[in-house]
Amino acid sequence: MPAGSGDVDRHRTQQLERRTRIHPIQTLARLLLRLFGWSVRNEDPGTRRYVLIVAPHTSNWDFPIGLLAAWALGLKAHWMGKNTLFESVLGPLFRAWRGIPVYRDRPGKTIEKMAERFAAADHFVLGIAPEGTRRAADHWKSGFWHIARAAGVPVVMAYVDYGCKQVGIGGAFLPGDDIEADFRRLRDFYADKRGRYPEQESAIRPRSA
Repeated sequence: MPAGSGDVDRHRTQQLERRTRIHPIQTLARLLLRLFGWSVRNEDPGTRRYVLIVAPHTSNWDFPIGLLAAWALGLKAHWMGKNTLFESVLGPLFRAWRGIPVYRDRPGKTIEKMAERFAAADHFVLGIAPEGTRRAADHWKSGFWHIARAAGVPVVMAYVDYGCKQVGIGGAFLPGDDIEADFRRLRDFYADKRGRYPEQESAIRPRSA
């Protein structure tokens, strides 16, 4: 056996053990979700760099349920929220939970900044609620699509489905040149997913020009 190969094998074994070890927070999150009747489903997107969109978003409960699901899956995702959230007393906590403040009066800067974050990282997951509001709207905000396209990373679709009390990560796609075609794909995926208040779900289409 070549000198040092035993050390390499031990290092690989230790890495595998770290990846497969379940953190106590994961165990607690899974127990809490099960206690409240929620299940978690995860389809591995096969990449460590992607934009994760979460819908429908109709209730304040979506955030804690989604956060528990992320912990249960061991998902280390950053997420974007309006800047006023980070200016409150909870701002330091939101930042500790990988929150990134967004200034809605600077959309172009946000896309550029996030594309740079993806380019600089081997592992970066960015979570976004594309509805941008808990009230019904006639479109989704398309910033997630523009960020993924600028960064050259896939959009991965996640959901909080109150109809069957399941939180999940489903299909993925690379944004193409046709935003309308990509939004048709999104409509198909979310067609059977229900928010806590279905009447407040926003229409899955980009803003009209």
